[in-house]
Amino acid sequence: MKTLNQIRQPIHDEINRFEPFFRNQLRSNIPLLSLILNYILRYKGKQIRPLFVFLSAQLCGKINSSTYTAATLVELLHTATLIHDDVVDHSYLRRGVFSIHALWHSKIAVLVGDYLLAKGLLIALENNEYSMLKIISTAVKDMSEGELLQVKANRNNTISEEIYFEIISKKTASLIAACTSCGALSSNATPNTIDQMYRFGLYIGIAFQIKDDLLDFTGTNITGKPKGNDIKNKKLTLPLIYALKKSNKNKAAEIIRAINQKQIKKYTSIVNFVKESGGIDYANYQMNNYKEKALTELNTFPDSPVKTSLHDLVDFVINRNH
Repeated sequence: MKTLNQIRQPIHDEINRFEPFFRNQLRSNIPLLSLILNYILRYKGKQIRPLFVFLSAQLCGKINSSTYTAATLVELLHTATLIHDDVVDHSYLRRGVFSIHALWHSKIAVLVGDYLLAKGLLIALENNEYSMLKIISTAVKDMSEGELLQVKANRNNTISEEIYFEIISKKTASLIAACTSCGALSSNATPNTIDQMYRFGLYIGIAFQIKDDLLDFTGTNITGKPKGNDIKNKKLTLPLIYALKKSNKNKAAEIIRAINQKQIKKYTSIVNFVKESGGIDYANYQMNNYKEKALTELNTFPDSPVKTSLHDLVDFVINRNH
């Protein structure tokens, strides 16, 4: 599997220019806000979503100033939603460091998230990117709907596979679909190509989330035990949904009861139950199915170094171990 640095190679110069461009968008004269924004920049993630924007733009045409705007919008939106998610989930860690919620508490965290969303909308308007603004705004709506669907499902302790896919399509995949379609839009691609790139992003976004859900069962924490964060938060994901569907009613009721009562000693046995019931294998099957659907959309484009990089980025998303 190639590294992100290798994947970035065809657009290396553009990605390097994006870093200071994005930093410049996050300047503020408000001391507290400036402090928090600098903290966010210091501990930013892999910036996979801007990479999807740039590669999609280059695949469909040429990278230009509109592409930088698109990458900035999706990164602002993604950062805002992470900050809000940490408040909703009462999470004190993000990427191994303290979250904004942990350091400055929920009120300030919510306000900073709101600021980033508003900043993104203003950047789009200032650059007359109305079509791009529509795509991004639709993604914000979908992500909010997905979050609310998940909250309801968690409270009811029941979720069908159909509802699960609706949740992850809205909550996770919609943003990656916005990345790829905005990238195509920025390079003046045709409406049909923009739609095609939207589907590509949506499919890989679904695979991305299934991978995240799998890592909760197959990845390990610092003690070497399964992470089990979703189980601890009473979140039913595809591996567990499938395992519960395949088990008898008494066993399913026992598992749900253990999750609801937060019986910590049983977390490892729940993980083992999911593995033994075929939940891991089934989730892997569905993840690879959506990966292939994404590559089917991608493979209609002529061969090029950029197409190869997008193919490698798909592999990176699927094969990552954290």
